[in-house]
Formats: sequence, structure tokens, C-alpha cells
Amino acid sequence: MIKLAIQLVVAAIVIALAFLAFTLRDVPENVAYGVTFSTFHAKELELDWKEVYRAALDNLDIRKFRIPAYWPDVEPARDTEAWSDLDYQVREAKAHDAKIILAIGRRLPRWPECHVPEWAKSLSWEEQKIEIKEYLTAVVNRYKDEPTITHWQVENEPYLNAFANEFCGDLDEAFLEEEIALVRQLDPHRPILVTDSGNLGTWMGAYRNGDSFGTSLYMYFWNPEVGQFKTKLPAIVYRMKERAMGILYGPKETFLIELSLEPWLTEPTADASLANQLSRMDGAKFDEIVAYARTTSFDQQYLWGVEWWYYMRTKDHPEFWEKAKSIFSENKAQ
Repeated sequence: MIKLAIQLVVAAIVIALAFLAFTLRDVPENVAYGVTFSTFHAKELELDWKEVYRAALDNLDIRKFRIPAYWPDVEPARDTEAWSDLDYQVREAKAHDAKIILAIGRRLPRWPECHVPEWAKSLSWEEQKIEIKEYLTAVVNRYKDEPTITHWQVENEPYLNAFANEFCGDLDEAFLEEEIALVRQLDPHRPILVTDSGNLGTWMGAYRNGDSFGTSLYMYFWNPEVGQFKTKLPAIVYRMKERAMGILYGPKETFLIELSLEPWLTEPTADASLANQLSRMDGAKFDEIVAYARTTSFDQQYLWGVEWWYYMRTKDHPEFWEKAKSIFSENKAQ
């Protein structure tokens, strides 16, 4: 009886995998590329963030951006809002006929993942939640009539408890759902994007809760114990995972929202030697990652590292910027 049960389970798994494999979405012939742009990270690299942003628009000719609206930038002091930086980014994007996915919430792209204003750090979690909802309301109300904004991304990889837990704590899923409901109430017309890790996430919670879904792809990692290591799942894994989510929760718009094309470092980039940075990300790795990502099912891919490409350009290593320029030039010609 036990043997029969095992055989039935194995057969069911094989049938399920075969079904997924034969109903996969085709690998897209063309990919629409964008970038994540972070004023926070540009400042970390001691760059003029406006100069980098304008170069991304004018020199790279990028027309799709994911931009984090960091809580500390929007509300640097309690009940005091600062809009000039975000207004500038939206205004410049609009002038260039570019589109923005605006990411909002406490957990947003770039280390330490959870970005909390100094004035709010001493508040209890219950008190912080009240303040977060006020900040979300302020951002959505300010930009919901702006056609340049295509999506609201609510939080960033909120289900990734294993990463930056010392700064973020465990996920409060009930509050995440409150945030999503609030944004949907404030702006019922735009899709809400929720993201999850490509390497470590199950995708289930993020896919279920959002109108659109985004995931990440990191190939080269580094840690002190083992040095650099590579994780390269067969591309069909991403395609089968996406198909499985569609079967469970219905088909949705999907993004490869974070395709990493910068070095994985355990120290601030500006403090790392150029040799160290280039050992973690060089031209060959850059090309390998882009080529691999094209074999997944994602026809919208947002590259990660535009601030670093610009930074390396100022250090007499323009090759990453030039590679990106080729990608966006080809993208425009499609």
C-alpha cells in the first residue's frame, strides 16, 4: 500500500511537470528593457543623481524606469513632506515620454532594504504602521493623476524574510494586505505590482496579492566563507514557475523587475577597490546574464545597476555603460 501511494505521488508529480512543460509561454522574440533608478544609491556612490538620471534618459535613451519613493526622502521630518526630488524625476520622465513604476512602502530597493526616517525609528511597529499608511496616502494622492506612472509597486520582495531580517523583521502579511488595499482604494485604476525573489522566493504570496508580479534574477554572489559563487537555474524553471502561478491564481502581467548587472559586494561600493568590483562583475558576466535572461519567459526586464555603470564610467571603465547603450539602442529599434 505504501509503495503504491509513493508511485501515485511520483506519477502525479511527473504529470504535473509534463503539463507545465507543454503549456509554457513561448520565449519572447523581443524584450522591452527598463532600469531601476535609485537616488539613494547614486548618492552613496557620491554622484550627482540628477546628472545620472538625465544621462539615463538622454544618453542611454531609457524609457522605462522603476523608481523608489523612499519614505525618509518623502517625509524627512514628521508631518513634513519633501517632493522636489520625486517631482523632478516624474517631470523629466514625462518630458522624455518615459514611463515609471513608482515603488512605495517601507521596504524598497537598495540596502538596507527597509528605509525608515530617523524620526520614526524609535516608534513601535504599531505606531510605524500608522505613519507608513499616511506616507503611502500622500504619495499616491500626489501622483495618481500623473499618466507617466503606470504601476504602483507596494513594498519590495516583502516575502524575503531571510534577507535583511535584522533591519526589516519578519513580514507582517496582514499589514502588507492593508497597504495594498489602501493603494487600491486611493487609485483603483492602476495595477499594483508585488515582487518576490527569483532565487529564494516561492512567488505564491506576491503573485496572489498583486495585479502584476515581478521577480529578480541574481547570478553571481559573494560571501566571506566561499568567495564568489554562481547560481544559474535552467531558464525553464522560471518559465514553469510562472506557469504554475498562472494556473493557481490566474494569468497576470509579469516582469523580470530586477536583473542584476552590478557586483555583489559586502562593503559600500565607493569603498571597494576597482579590482575587487571588476572581479565580481566584468563584461563577460554582464553579457552572460543578459543572454540568459532572454531565455526566460519575461518580455519586460528591468536592469539593475545603472548607477554603477555610470560610476564605472567616471573611473575610466565605460564598457558597462556602452553595453547598456547597445541594449537600449536595439530595444528602441524593435
